[in-house]
Amino acid sequence: MKGELRHVVTFKFIPEATKDQINRLIEDFAGLQQQIDLVKSFEWGLNVSPEGYDKGMTHVFLLTLKNEKDRDLYLIHPAHVAFGRKHGQLIEDSVVVDYKAE
Repeated sequence: MKGELRHVVTFKFIPEATKDQINRLIEDFAGLQQQIDLVKSFEWGLNVSPEGYDKGMTHVFLLTLKNEKDRDLYLIHPAHVAFGRKHGQLIEDSVVVDYKAE
């Protein structure tokens, strides 16, 4: 919906990350929507761009929040912080971009 905030997260995983570890991260990331009612929607997918500009980012996550205030509360929410602590060691690099839907 117009005016909502989109929170885009992309991950490049460490070479040692196993498929099971990555799948657990995805499950836990998706589960944040049930734990944090500020998240209006969540989706994810694998990068399939043929352009070669992904800088190694393989997984893309898109969260929708009402506004910047809700995003700021989401970022410091204990469930989000715990997610980062639990899975952060698997992530070699990430890019996060937020935008207002037009």
